Amino acid sequence: MNNFSAPLISVIIPTYNHSNYLSRALQSVCDQTYFNWEAIVIDNNSTDDTNTVIGSFTDKRIRSLKINNNGIIAASRNMGIRAAKGEWIAFLDSDDWWSLDKLEACSIYMNDNVDLIYHNLDIIYDLPSFFKKRKSSRKIKPPVLKNLLFKGNPITNSGVIVRKKLLLKVGGISEDAEMVAAEDYNTWLKIAAITDAFKYIPKSLGGNLVHAEGISQRDMSKPHRHAINAFSSSLTRHELSYVEKEINYIAGKYKYLQKDYPAAWMALKQALSFRKLFLSLKVIYMLIMIIMYS
Repeated sequence: MNNFSAPLISVIIPTYNHSNYLSRALQSVCDQTYFNWEAIVIDNNSTDDTNTVIGSFTDKRIRSLKINNNGIIAASRNMGIRAAKGEWIAFLDSDDWWSLDKLEACSIYMNDNVDLIYHNLDIIYDLPSFFKKRKSSRKIKPPVLKNLLFKGNPITNSGVIVRKKLLLKVGGISEDAEMVAAEDYNTWLKIAAITDAFKYIPKSLGGNLVHAEGISQRDMSKPHRHAINAFSSSLTRHELSYVEKEINYIAGKYKYLQKDYPAAWMALKQALSFRKLFLSLKVIYMLIMIIMYS
């Protein structure tokens, strides 16, 4: 596809000491069959050879900015959003990558009826086989806000393209330290509060690398709860109880992986849900394993 009259897509790539992955991410952008893009690498003053990696790419559509984000990756993404020239923003984490047709496949749906486009990614991470996934995402049925709150976030950063004007309208991505790692979820909720025009592409258009060493370092139930606090009033008490079960599952899995079995047991018991059968099966598995380990 060689059509520069097509919408300009700004690709935002935050990075910090990921030079061993960054080259693959950038190359996957350069290999796109859709040509009207710009890539903005936001480097959090890396101390590895990130500068060398960026300098090895001579494509004039790639530029880089520096930031001290103090551990708040949202600050890097917001800098990229402000610097973007495109009408559409695509996020790509520096350790992820895209298939060569990602932007072209998404561009088909860039029209007046769509505000946010998202798709599957192959997920690659090192965890016990019970937790492994092959792909991410699902179709979000309207009302989108309620669906996201009730069923959780299926949208990954590297699998989304969204209108820049909407990101600006909702005030960008939250830089609240209490929301780190769930600020993307909060962003989609804020956008869903003003539009239901989400388009799902049921196809894997890239890879999402999840570092095993990072999975158990943070209890995601806390930022998850923080991300949804402002929107929970849109759910009924019955629905909130299921949201609470999901949060308890997240907390319980974290404690389980940390081998804090007493805390895991308490949280997982509260996560049991007859309505969410698959969730309950995972909970029961961990409860059984806790009994075996104890």
